[in-house]
Amino acid sequence: MSTSFDSSTLYTDLFIDGAWQKASSGATFPVENPATNEVIAHVADGGPEDAALAIEAAGRAQAAWGRSTPRERADILRRAFELVIANTDRLAAIMTAEMGKPLAEAKGEVAYGAEMLRWFSEEAVRIGGDNTTSVDGNTRIMITKEPVGPSVLVTPWNFPLAMGARKIAPAVAAGCTMVFKPAELTPLTSLALVDIFRQAGLPDGVLNVVTTASAAPVVEHWTASGIARKISFTGSTGVGKILLRQAAENVMRSSMELGGNAPFIVLADADIEKAVDGAMKAKMRNMGEACTAANRFFVHRSVVTEFSEKFAKKMSELQVGNGALTGTDVGPLIEQKGLDKVESLVADALAKGARVLTGGKRPEGPGYFYTPTVLTDVTLDADLMNTEIFGPVAAITTFDSEDDVLRIANDTEWGLVGYVFTESTAKALRFSAELEVGMVGINTGLVSNPIAPFGGIKQSGLGREGGKIGIEEFLEYKYTAIAI
Repeated sequence: MSTSFDSSTLYTDLFIDGAWQKASSGATFPVENPATNEVIAHVADGGPEDAALAIEAAGRAQAAWGRSTPRERADILRRAFELVIANTDRLAAIMTAEMGKPLAEAKGEVAYGAEMLRWFSEEAVRIGGDNTTSVDGNTRIMITKEPVGPSVLVTPWNFPLAMGARKIAPAVAAGCTMVFKPAELTPLTSLALVDIFRQAGLPDGVLNVVTTASAAPVVEHWTASGIARKISFTGSTGVGKILLRQAAENVMRSSMELGGNAPFIVLADADIEKAVDGAMKAKMRNMGEACTAANRFFVHRSVVTEFSEKFAKKMSELQVGNGALTGTDVGPLIEQKGLDKVESLVADALAKGARVLTGGKRPEGPGYFYTPTVLTDVTLDADLMNTEIFGPVAAITTFDSEDDVLRIANDTEWGLVGYVFTESTAKALRFSAELEVGMVGINTGLVSNPIAPFGGIKQSGLGREGGKIGIEEFLEYKYTAIAI
């Protein structure tokens, strides 16, 4: 095994007002490699005192940063993009060590996150407005856009670079200062990204970072501070609801990218080879630990045997192991809790009549590994069908009627993404229109794209990230009436 970073050069401190510093308490928490169970670093464990320093720094920096020119902000983002690309190997190695994903996939995430920086560097200089005359001709109406102000950013562990980039980039482009709380399980990649922004010339106080093993007191201090004007969160629906309640106390702008329960629908006329390829991408990206992961596989009765057998064969051929080793296709799950959850979900499905086509077990040895699994004959009352799996398990059930599968697919509190495979344009358009989700993949298992608005409906969230809309989440509209 080889890595492209020296563990002694990892960033493990808080970053406040342009300086790296220890937590006020001096406390740290361990970061574990989920493939080996070895501790790879101890990171500063910030608390409310550190949170106060961070949000106060963001508040002080807002006025000057808000007056910065679009070109200045664009140039910083462009330099950050170039630095991320130049450090691809190192960033990917850190990510694999703390999160577990194979190096090739980690490099793909670095490229995706970098593209967010480049995209918003280009959007920064395109913040527009409007200018018109009132209908009575007596008033000139001028509409301008201004930064929302200090923003709270909270990211998950599963995409530690991409999620940070997807939030920081539009905030920088819009002229907002930030307080940033990376995930406890994967803070090292996020801290490396923060230092790239420091190298790129981001002014002191614009981006402030508090790592912590106790997120609630830190984030609650920020939302209650009266300084923060926006919160952007990616994570579970349960935590999102808590943050929305906190944000309501100070009427903060909120963006929430929450849980998913994505249906993957294979219609009778689907190209099965395409469907299997799409299923591999939609299910196995990030070991299934993605909010966009296909969660419920609905396959028409006429093609379910062919699809299931070909899908199971592909899944059985995946190599499970340490993501830093050559040839690994599937790394470990992030922690013991996640592994226990997957095992419990599979056991429940089997008890209710499901059959294992491949996998369905935990390999021996260290690490939080679970073999890629395909279950068929899964009943609709199985917990797998009603819970975000977050693991390498595909649950297949059969349908006969398109009306029925639409009804079942929509029978969930979540609405992030859906996947549909069909060779009929008419059916593709119908399912795209009638699926209750924010994103639809037609004959593709990948929907994430920097230039597209990412987000869901129902309890999958509020607002959108990426695309032309992404920067709007960090902008306020101001209307000025000028008598003429």
